[in-house]
Amino acid sequence: MMRSLYSGVSGLKNHQIRMDVIGNNISNVNTYGFKSERVSFQDMLSQTISGASEPKENVGGTNPKQVGLGMTIAAIDKLMHQGSIQTTGKNTDVAIQGEGFFVLGKGDKRLYTRAGNFDLDKAGFLVNPANGLKVQGWNAQIDNTGNKFINSASEIGDIQIPLYAKEPARATTFVNFRSNLKSSVEPVPQNASDDERYKLITDPDSSKRRGHVTSIGVYDDQGNQHLLKVFMWKSNENKWTASVSMTDAEQLTVDVLGPEGQNTTMPGNKRLEFGFSPDGKITSLSDSTDVLNRGNLNANISFRLPGVPEPKNVQLRLGDAGTVNGVTQFSSEYTTKAIEQDGYSMGYMESFTIDDSGTITGVFTNGVNQPLAKLSMANFANPEGLVKAGENNFIVSNNSGDALIGESKVGGFGTISAGFLEMSNVDLAEQFTDMIVTQRGFQANSKSITTSDQMLQELLTLKR
Repeated sequence: MMRSLYSGVSGLKNHQIRMDVIGNNISNVNTYGFKSERVSFQDMLSQTISGASEPKENVGGTNPKQVGLGMTIAAIDKLMHQGSIQTTGKNTDVAIQGEGFFVLGKGDKRLYTRAGNFDLDKAGFLVNPANGLKVQGWNAQIDNTGNKFINSASEIGDIQIPLYAKEPARATTFVNFRSNLKSSVEPVPQNASDDERYKLITDPDSSKRRGHVTSIGVYDDQGNQHLLKVFMWKSNENKWTASVSMTDAEQLTVDVLGPEGQNTTMPGNKRLEFGFSPDGKITSLSDSTDVLNRGNLNANISFRLPGVPEPKNVQLRLGDAGTVNGVTQFSSEYTTKAIEQDGYSMGYMESFTIDDSGTITGVFTNGVNQPLAKLSMANFANPEGLVKAGENNFIVSNNSGDALIGESKVGGFGTISAGFLEMSNVDLAEQFTDMIVTQRGFQANSKSITTSDQMLQELLTLKR
Protein backbone atom coordinates (compact mmCIF):
# COMPACT_ATOMS: atom_id res chain seq x y z
CA MET A 1 0.00 0.00 0.00
CA MET A 2 2.82 2.39 0.87
CA ARG A 3 4.41 1.72 -2.51
CA SER A 4 1.50 3.31 -4.36
CA LEU A 5 1.77 6.40 -2.16
CA TYR A 6 5.46 6.85 -2.95
CA SER A 7 4.88 6.10 -6.64
CA GLY A 8 2.21 8.78 -6.72
CA VAL A 9 4.56 11.22 -4.96
CA SER A 10 7.29 10.58 -7.53
CA GLY A 11 4.75 11.17 -10.30
CA LEU A 12 3.63 14.45 -8.76
CA LYS A 13 7.18 15.66 -8.23
CA ASN A 14 8.44 14.82 -11.71
CA HIS A 15 5.35 16.08 -13.52
CA GLN A 16 5.90 19.32 -11.65
CA ILE A 17 9.47 19.40 -13.02
CA ARG A 18 8.06 18.81 -16.48
CA MET A 19 5.65 21.68 -15.95
CA ASP A 20 8.55 23.86 -14.81
CA VAL A 21 10.37 23.14 -18.09
CA ILE A 22 7.23 23.85 -20.13
CA GLY A 23 6.71 27.10 -18.24
CA ASN A 24 10.31 28.12 -18.92
CA ASN A 25 9.87 27.34 -22.62
CA ILE A 26 6.73 29.45 -22.84
CA SER A 27 8.26 32.32 -20.90
CA ASN A 28 11.14 32.42 -23.42
CA VAL A 29 8.98 32.23 -26.54
CA ASN A 30 10.28 35.67 -27.60
CA THR A 31 13.85 35.31 -26.35
CA TYR A 32 16.40 35.64 -29.18
CA GLY A 33 18.31 32.42 -29.86
CA PHE A 34 16.54 30.49 -27.08
CA LYS A 35 16.53 26.70 -27.45
CA SER A 36 13.56 24.87 -25.95
CA GLU A 37 13.82 21.79 -23.73
CA ARG A 38 11.78 18.67 -23.20
CA VAL A 39 11.49 16.23 -20.29
CA SER A 40 11.66 12.48 -20.76
CA PHE A 41 10.48 10.09 -18.02
CA GLN A 42 11.61 6.59 -17.10
CA ASP A 43 10.44 4.07 -14.52
CA MET A 44 12.37 3.62 -11.29
CA LEU A 45 13.71 0.44 -9.73
CA SER A 46 11.07 -2.31 -9.44
CA GLN A 47 10.65 -4.62 -6.43
CA THR A 48 10.72 -8.26 -7.49
CA ILE A 49 8.13 -10.41 -5.73
CA SER A 50 9.13 -13.58 -7.55
CA GLY A 51 11.58 -14.26 -10.28
CA ALA A 52 11.07 -15.95 -13.63
CA SER A 53 11.25 -19.75 -13.95
CA GLU A 54 12.26 -21.73 -16.98
CA PRO A 55 9.98 -24.33 -18.64
CA LYS A 56 10.18 -27.88 -17.33
CA GLU A 57 9.14 -31.22 -18.75
CA ASN A 58 5.51 -31.07 -17.62
CA VAL A 59 5.00 -27.36 -16.93
CA GLY A 60 5.78 -24.16 -18.73
CA GLY A 61 7.91 -21.29 -17.54
CA THR A 62 6.63 -18.39 -15.48
CA ASN A 63 7.31 -14.68 -15.80
CA PRO A 64 8.78 -12.52 -13.05
CA LYS A 65 6.48 -10.64 -10.73
CA GLN A 66 7.60 -7.09 -10.09
CA VAL A 67 6.05 -4.02 -8.56
CA GLY A 68 7.33 -0.65 -9.79
CA LEU A 69 8.37 1.96 -7.29
CA GLY A 70 7.46 5.01 -9.34
CA MET A 71 9.08 7.13 -12.02
CA THR A 72 11.92 9.61 -12.39
CA ILE A 73 13.39 12.09 -14.88
CA ALA A 74 15.30 10.30 -17.64
CA ALA A 75 16.58 13.44 -19.37
CA ILE A 76 15.95 17.11 -19.94
CA ASP A 77 16.94 17.44 -23.57
CA LYS A 78 17.89 20.67 -25.34
CA LEU A 79 16.24 20.94 -28.75
CA MET A 80 18.88 22.67 -30.88
CA HIS A 81 16.97 22.90 -34.16
CA GLN A 82 16.82 26.17 -36.08
CA GLY A 83 14.57 28.99 -34.89
CA SER A 84 12.83 31.28 -37.35
CA ILE A 85 14.75 34.29 -38.69
CA GLN A 86 13.33 37.76 -38.12
CA THR A 87 14.48 40.89 -39.95
CA THR A 88 15.53 43.88 -37.86
CA GLY A 89 17.38 46.12 -40.32
CA LYS A 90 20.13 46.83 -37.77
CA ASN A 91 23.55 46.08 -39.23
CA THR A 92 25.04 44.79 -35.94
CA ASP A 93 22.24 42.22 -35.53
CA VAL A 94 23.39 38.86 -36.88
CA ALA A 95 21.76 35.45 -37.11
CA ILE A 96 23.14 32.00 -37.91
CA GLN A 97 21.31 29.85 -40.42
CA GLY A 98 22.64 26.35 -39.89
CA GLU A 99 25.15 24.93 -37.44
CA GLY A 100 27.31 26.90 -35.04
CA PHE A 101 27.40 29.46 -32.23
CA PHE A 102 28.78 32.95 -31.83
CA VAL A 103 31.73 33.15 -29.44
CA LEU A 104 31.74 35.68 -26.59
CA GLY A 105 34.65 36.52 -24.33
CA LYS A 106 34.80 37.47 -20.66
CA GLY A 107 38.50 37.75 -19.98
CA ASP A 108 39.92 34.28 -20.66
CA LYS A 109 36.49 32.68 -20.36
CA ARG A 110 34.58 31.70 -23.51
CA LEU A 111 30.79 31.55 -23.79
CA TYR A 112 28.68 30.54 -26.77
CA THR A 113 25.35 31.86 -27.98
CA ARG A 114 22.87 31.80 -30.85
CA ALA A 115 21.57 35.26 -29.97
CA GLY A 116 23.27 37.83 -32.20
CA ASN A 117 21.77 41.08 -30.88
CA PHE A 118 25.14 42.85 -30.73
CA ASP A 119 26.17 46.50 -30.65
CA LEU A 120 29.28 48.69 -30.37
CA ASP A 121 30.47 50.10 -27.06
CA LYS A 122 32.28 53.39 -26.49
CA ALA A 123 35.68 51.90 -27.39
CA GLY A 124 34.39 50.34 -30.62
CA PHE A 125 34.26 46.76 -29.31
CA LEU A 126 31.46 44.60 -30.70
CA VAL A 127 29.61 43.43 -27.59
CA ASN A 128 26.40 42.02 -26.21
CA PRO A 129 24.99 45.30 -24.82
CA ALA A 130 23.06 43.49 -22.07
CA ASN A 131 26.15 42.18 -20.29
CA GLY A 132 29.19 43.68 -22.04
CA LEU A 133 30.56 40.32 -23.22
CA LYS A 134 32.84 40.92 -26.21
CA VAL A 135 32.22 39.19 -29.53
CA GLN A 136 35.19 37.09 -30.62
CA GLY A 137 36.73 36.86 -34.07
CA TRP A 138 39.71 37.99 -36.13
CA ASN A 139 40.73 41.62 -36.54
CA ALA A 140 42.29 42.68 -39.84
CA GLN A 141 46.06 42.65 -40.26
CA ILE A 142 48.24 44.66 -42.65
CA ASP A 143 50.68 42.96 -45.02
CA ASN A 144 53.98 44.32 -46.30
CA THR A 145 52.28 46.19 -49.16
CA GLY A 146 49.81 47.97 -46.89
CA ASN A 147 46.83 45.81 -47.83
CA LYS A 148 44.49 44.64 -45.07
CA PHE A 149 43.57 40.97 -44.78
CA ILE A 150 41.88 38.54 -42.38
CA ASN A 151 43.94 35.61 -41.09
CA SER A 152 41.33 33.13 -39.87
CA ALA A 153 44.05 30.64 -38.95
CA SER A 154 45.24 32.84 -36.08
CA GLU A 155 43.88 32.97 -32.53
CA ILE A 156 40.54 34.69 -32.03
CA GLY A 157 40.22 37.83 -29.93
CA ASP A 158 37.94 40.75 -29.14
CA ILE A 159 36.54 42.32 -32.30
CA GLN A 160 37.14 46.07 -32.36
CA ILE A 161 35.80 48.39 -35.06
CA PRO A 162 38.07 51.44 -35.60
CA LEU A 163 35.40 54.12 -35.40
CA TYR A 164 36.22 57.28 -37.41
CA ALA A 165 39.47 55.68 -38.54
CA LYS A 166 41.50 57.26 -41.33
CA GLU A 167 42.41 55.36 -44.46
CA PRO A 168 45.68 56.94 -45.65
CA ALA A 169 46.15 57.95 -49.25
CA ARG A 170 47.55 55.33 -51.58
CA ALA A 171 49.52 55.97 -54.74
CA THR A 172 48.35 54.30 -57.94
CA THR A 173 50.52 51.34 -58.96
CA PHE A 174 48.53 49.95 -61.91
CA VAL A 175 45.78 50.75 -64.41
CA ASN A 176 43.74 48.01 -66.10
CA PHE A 177 42.43 48.45 -69.66
CA ARG A 178 39.53 46.64 -71.29
CA SER A 179 37.34 46.54 -74.41
CA ASN A 180 37.82 47.44 -78.05
CA LEU A 181 39.63 49.50 -80.73
CA LYS A 182 37.63 49.86 -83.96
CA SER A 183 39.34 47.75 -86.65
CA SER A 184 37.65 49.28 -89.72
CA VAL A 185 39.18 52.78 -89.47
CA GLU A 186 41.89 54.01 -91.82
CA PRO A 187 45.43 54.35 -90.44
CA VAL A 188 46.70 57.80 -89.49
CA PRO A 189 49.33 58.87 -92.08
CA GLN A 190 52.89 58.35 -90.86
CA ASN A 191 53.87 61.91 -91.91
CA ALA A 192 50.95 63.57 -90.09
CA SER A 193 51.90 66.36 -87.70
CA ASP A 194 51.00 66.23 -84.05
CA ASP A 195 48.13 68.65 -84.61
CA GLU A 196 46.79 66.69 -87.57
CA ARG A 197 47.05 63.42 -85.66
CA TYR A 198 45.24 64.91 -82.65
CA LYS A 199 42.38 66.12 -84.86
CA LEU A 200 42.02 62.67 -86.45
CA ILE A 201 42.00 60.99 -83.03
CA THR A 202 39.46 63.36 -81.45
CA ASP A 203 37.27 64.23 -84.46
CA PRO A 204 33.69 64.89 -83.20
CA ASP A 205 32.37 62.93 -86.19
CA SER A 206 32.85 59.32 -85.08
CA SER A 207 32.77 58.13 -88.72
CA LYS A 208 35.96 60.14 -89.40
CA ARG A 209 37.72 59.36 -86.13
CA ARG A 210 40.87 57.23 -86.55
CA GLY A 211 41.74 56.78 -82.94
CA HIS A 212 40.58 56.89 -79.36
CA VAL A 213 41.40 58.70 -76.11
CA THR A 214 40.82 57.17 -72.72
CA SER A 215 41.47 58.86 -69.39
CA ILE A 216 41.44 58.00 -65.72
CA GLY A 217 42.40 59.76 -62.49
CA VAL A 218 45.47 58.37 -60.76
CA TYR A 219 46.84 59.30 -57.34
CA ASP A 220 50.19 60.20 -55.86
CA ASP A 221 51.43 59.42 -52.34
CA GLN A 222 49.65 62.48 -50.91
CA GLY A 223 46.32 61.52 -52.44
CA ASN A 224 46.42 64.21 -55.14
CA GLN A 225 44.70 63.18 -58.34
CA HIS A 226 46.37 63.47 -61.74
CA LEU A 227 44.60 62.88 -65.03
CA LEU A 228 46.25 60.11 -67.04
CA LYS A 229 45.38 60.16 -70.76
CA VAL A 230 46.24 57.49 -73.31
CA PHE A 231 45.93 58.49 -77.00
CA MET A 232 45.59 55.52 -79.37
CA TRP A 233 45.56 55.64 -83.17
CA LYS A 234 45.74 53.10 -85.96
CA SER A 235 49.21 53.24 -87.52
CA ASN A 236 49.04 50.23 -89.90
CA GLU A 237 47.05 47.08 -90.57
CA ASN A 238 46.58 45.33 -87.20
CA LYS A 239 48.93 47.89 -85.63
CA TRP A 240 48.11 50.69 -83.21
CA THR A 241 50.30 53.31 -81.56
CA ALA A 242 49.72 54.94 -78.18
CA SER A 243 51.15 57.95 -76.39
CA VAL A 244 50.64 58.94 -72.79
CA SER A 245 50.22 62.22 -70.92
CA MET A 246 49.63 63.09 -67.26
CA THR A 247 48.84 66.39 -65.61
CA ASP A 248 51.72 67.83 -63.54
CA ALA A 249 54.06 65.02 -64.63
CA GLU A 250 57.66 65.79 -65.62
CA GLN A 251 60.17 63.61 -67.49
CA LEU A 252 57.43 61.15 -68.44
CA THR A 253 58.67 57.95 -70.07
CA VAL A 254 56.74 54.84 -71.13
CA ASP A 255 58.30 51.47 -71.88
CA VAL A 256 57.58 47.75 -72.03
CA LEU A 257 57.99 45.65 -68.89
CA GLY A 258 60.03 42.55 -69.67
CA PRO A 259 59.20 39.06 -68.37
CA GLU A 260 60.95 39.83 -65.08
CA GLY A 261 59.53 43.33 -64.73
CA GLN A 262 62.72 45.03 -65.98
CA ASN A 263 62.65 48.36 -67.86
CA THR A 264 65.21 48.45 -70.68
CA THR A 265 64.04 51.35 -72.84
CA MET A 266 66.26 54.41 -73.05
CA PRO A 267 64.87 57.50 -71.26
CA GLY A 268 62.72 59.75 -73.41
CA ASN A 269 60.48 57.13 -75.05
CA LYS A 270 56.86 58.24 -75.01
CA ARG A 271 55.12 55.77 -77.33
CA LEU A 272 53.94 52.17 -77.35
CA GLU A 273 52.82 49.96 -80.21
CA PHE A 274 50.13 47.24 -80.03
CA GLY A 275 49.99 44.30 -82.42
CA PHE A 276 46.77 42.37 -83.09
CA SER A 277 46.01 39.09 -84.81
CA PRO A 278 43.51 39.07 -87.73
CA ASP A 279 40.84 37.77 -85.35
CA GLY A 280 41.18 40.81 -83.06
CA LYS A 281 43.31 39.46 -80.21
CA ILE A 282 46.19 41.49 -78.86
CA THR A 283 49.44 39.67 -79.61
CA SER A 284 52.30 42.04 -78.85
CA LEU A 285 53.37 45.22 -77.11
CA SER A 286 56.53 47.10 -78.04
CA ASP A 287 58.43 50.31 -77.37
CA SER A 288 61.41 51.79 -79.18
CA THR A 289 63.71 48.87 -78.31
CA ASP A 290 61.77 45.90 -76.93
CA VAL A 291 58.92 43.63 -78.02
CA LEU A 292 56.78 41.59 -75.65
CA ASN A 293 54.64 38.89 -77.31
CA ARG A 294 53.76 36.43 -74.58
CA GLY A 295 52.21 36.45 -71.14
CA ASN A 296 51.10 39.70 -69.53
CA LEU A 297 51.42 42.64 -71.89
CA ASN A 298 52.28 45.38 -69.42
CA ALA A 299 53.99 48.73 -69.82
CA ASN A 300 55.49 51.08 -67.26
CA ILE A 301 55.03 54.83 -66.99
CA SER A 302 57.88 56.56 -65.18
CA PHE A 303 57.52 60.22 -64.20
CA ARG A 304 58.41 62.86 -61.63
CA LEU A 305 56.11 65.24 -59.81
CA PRO A 306 57.07 68.81 -58.87
CA GLY A 307 58.89 68.93 -55.56
CA VAL A 308 59.33 65.14 -55.42
CA PRO A 309 62.84 64.02 -56.48
CA GLU A 310 62.12 60.30 -56.60
CA PRO A 311 60.53 59.00 -59.83
CA LYS A 312 57.09 57.37 -59.64
CA ASN A 313 55.84 54.40 -61.64
CA VAL A 314 52.42 53.30 -62.84
CA GLN A 315 51.91 50.01 -64.64
CA LEU A 316 49.59 49.86 -67.66
CA ARG A 317 47.99 46.42 -67.96
CA LEU A 318 46.71 45.84 -71.48
CA GLY A 319 45.81 42.15 -71.32
CA ASP A 320 47.37 38.76 -71.99
CA ALA A 321 48.88 37.86 -75.36
CA GLY A 322 46.49 35.87 -77.57
CA THR A 323 43.41 36.56 -75.44
CA VAL A 324 40.47 38.96 -75.41
CA ASN A 325 40.64 39.85 -71.70
CA GLY A 326 42.29 43.22 -72.32
CA VAL A 327 42.45 45.49 -75.35
CA THR A 328 40.97 44.00 -78.54
CA GLN A 329 40.55 45.03 -82.19
CA PHE A 330 37.12 44.21 -83.61
CA SER A 331 34.83 46.04 -86.02
CA SER A 332 32.67 47.27 -83.14
CA GLU A 333 32.79 50.89 -81.97
CA TYR A 334 35.48 52.20 -79.67
CA THR A 335 34.88 51.07 -76.10
CA THR A 336 38.42 50.90 -74.78
CA LYS A 337 38.59 52.22 -71.24
CA ALA A 338 40.88 52.37 -68.30
CA ILE A 339 38.47 50.53 -66.01
CA GLU A 340 40.40 50.20 -62.77
CA GLN A 341 43.25 51.71 -60.79
CA ASP A 342 44.30 50.98 -57.22
CA GLY A 343 45.05 54.46 -55.84
CA TYR A 344 42.88 56.73 -53.72
CA SER A 345 42.92 59.83 -51.52
CA MET A 346 42.73 59.85 -47.72
CA GLY A 347 39.30 59.05 -46.27
CA TYR A 348 37.41 58.51 -43.02
CA MET A 349 35.36 55.43 -42.17
CA GLU A 350 31.70 56.39 -42.29
CA SER A 351 29.96 53.02 -41.94
CA PHE A 352 30.50 49.28 -42.04
CA THR A 353 28.69 46.19 -43.27
CA ILE A 354 28.69 42.48 -42.36
CA ASP A 355 28.39 39.93 -45.17
CA ASP A 356 27.26 36.30 -45.09
CA SER A 357 30.79 35.10 -44.38
CA GLY A 358 30.91 37.22 -41.22
CA THR A 359 33.43 39.68 -42.68
CA ILE A 360 33.03 43.22 -41.36
CA THR A 361 33.92 45.70 -44.11
CA GLY A 362 34.55 49.39 -43.48
CA VAL A 363 33.19 51.92 -45.98
CA PHE A 364 35.35 55.05 -46.23
CA THR A 365 34.54 58.50 -47.58
CA ASN A 366 37.09 58.08 -50.38
CA GLY A 367 35.10 55.17 -51.81
CA VAL A 368 37.45 52.49 -50.47
CA ASN A 369 36.12 49.36 -48.77
CA GLN A 370 38.51 47.62 -46.39
CA PRO A 371 38.08 44.43 -44.31
CA LEU A 372 38.08 45.31 -40.61
CA ALA A 373 37.35 42.02 -38.85
CA LYS A 374 35.56 38.69 -39.18
CA LEU A 375 33.15 36.97 -36.81
CA SER A 376 34.28 33.56 -35.60
CA MET A 377 31.94 30.64 -34.99
CA ALA A 378 32.13 27.58 -32.77
CA ASN A 379 30.61 24.13 -33.02
CA PHE A 380 30.65 21.02 -30.87
CA ALA A 381 30.51 17.27 -31.32
CA ASN A 382 27.46 17.24 -29.03
CA PRO A 383 25.80 20.69 -28.85
CA GLU A 384 23.00 19.24 -26.68
CA GLY A 385 25.65 18.58 -24.02
CA LEU A 386 26.35 22.30 -23.48
CA VAL A 387 25.41 23.82 -20.13
CA LYS A 388 23.12 26.83 -20.05
CA ALA A 389 24.89 29.70 -18.31
CA GLY A 390 22.09 32.27 -18.40
CA GLU A 391 21.78 35.43 -20.51
CA ASN A 392 21.27 33.30 -23.65
CA ASN A 393 24.74 31.77 -23.25
CA PHE A 394 26.14 28.25 -23.09
CA ILE A 395 29.41 26.91 -21.69
CA VAL A 396 31.35 23.73 -22.40
CA SER A 397 30.56 20.59 -20.38
CA ASN A 398 32.25 17.21 -20.03
CA ASN A 399 29.92 15.77 -22.66
CA SER A 400 29.73 18.59 -25.22
CA GLY A 401 33.24 18.21 -26.55
CA ASP A 402 35.70 21.05 -26.99
CA ALA A 403 34.79 24.06 -29.12
CA LEU A 404 35.78 23.77 -32.78
CA ILE A 405 36.48 27.32 -33.98
CA GLY A 406 35.86 28.17 -37.62
CA GLU A 407 34.28 30.65 -40.00
CA SER A 408 30.91 30.96 -41.67
CA LYS A 409 30.14 28.63 -44.61
CA VAL A 410 33.35 26.63 -44.14
CA GLY A 411 33.59 23.09 -42.79
CA GLY A 412 29.92 22.62 -41.96
CA PHE A 413 29.39 25.96 -40.24
CA GLY A 414 26.20 27.85 -41.01
CA THR A 415 25.71 31.14 -42.83
CA ILE A 416 25.68 34.50 -41.06
CA SER A 417 22.89 36.92 -41.97
CA ALA A 418 23.31 40.57 -40.95
CA GLY A 419 20.22 42.62 -40.14
CA PHE A 420 18.44 39.51 -38.82
CA LEU A 421 18.00 37.74 -35.49
CA GLU A 422 17.16 34.11 -34.75
CA MET A 423 13.97 33.78 -32.73
CA SER A 424 13.23 31.15 -30.10
CA ASN A 425 12.47 27.68 -31.47
CA VAL A 426 9.61 27.21 -28.97
CA ASP A 427 6.47 25.81 -30.63
CA LEU A 428 3.56 27.19 -28.59
CA ALA A 429 1.04 24.67 -29.93
CA GLU A 430 3.31 21.83 -28.86
CA GLN A 431 3.93 23.43 -25.45
CA PHE A 432 0.21 23.93 -24.76
CA THR A 433 -0.47 20.31 -25.72
CA ASP A 434 2.32 19.11 -23.43
CA MET A 435 0.91 21.31 -20.69
CA ILE A 436 -2.47 19.58 -20.93
CA VAL A 437 -0.86 16.13 -20.93
CA THR A 438 1.33 17.10 -17.96
CA GLN A 439 -1.64 18.44 -16.01
CA ARG A 440 -3.56 15.22 -16.62
CA GLY A 441 -0.56 13.18 -15.48
CA PHE A 442 -0.23 15.29 -12.35
CA GLN A 443 -3.97 14.94 -11.67
CA ALA A 444 -3.86 11.16 -12.14
CA ASN A 445 -0.94 10.81 -9.71
CA SER A 446 -2.68 12.93 -7.12
CA LYS A 447 -5.73 10.64 -7.51
CA SER A 448 -3.62 7.56 -6.84
CA ILE A 449 -2.37 9.17 -3.61
CA THR A 450 -5.89 10.03 -2.35
CA THR A 451 -7.16 6.56 -3.28
CA SER A 452 -4.27 4.90 -1.43
CA ASP A 453 -5.01 7.14 1.54
CA GLN A 454 -8.65 6.06 1.53
CA MET A 455 -7.61 2.42 1.41
CA LEU A 456 -5.32 2.92 4.39
CA GLN A 457 -8.17 4.64 6.21
CA GLU A 458 -10.40 1.64 5.57
CA LEU A 459 -7.67 -0.61 6.94
CA LEU A 460 -7.45 1.43 10.12
CA THR A 461 -11.21 1.15 10.73
CA LEU A 462 -11.17 -2.67 10.63
CA LYS A 463 -10.62 -2.76 14.43
CA ARG A 464 -13.93 -1.08 15.12
